[in-house]
Amino acid sequence: MALEGKHSFGSIGDTRVSFIEKKIEENRKEFLTRLLEHNGFEVLAEEEKRKNPEDPQLYTVGVTDITFNPVIGVFERKLKTFEGRKVTPAYWNQLTEETKPQYWQ
Repeated sequence: MALEGKHSFGSIGDTRVSFIEKKIEENRKEFLTRLLEHNGFEVLAEEEKRKNPEDPQLYTVGVTDITFNPVIGVFERKLKTFEGRKVTPAYWNQLTEETKPQYWQ
């Protein structure tokens, strides 16, 4: 799903959440959960239903702060990495560990 402009929200279980990403694999879920919890958010994850038992398990991740929009959080540089640097779009998408302040090359 990655960063997209639309702020979507709904429910995971009985809790209202702001969706971060849907239909993601476990390693992506773990990365986002750790990053968002590091930034003070309560994170909820839910398993997607599989059509076939041999299909990979996918997840939906959300935060209980329904005002949080990940696009705004990243582009306004409100999120911090585990090392205290600011999260960039490339870092968020797990393309690089580099967090220079430029959005362009």
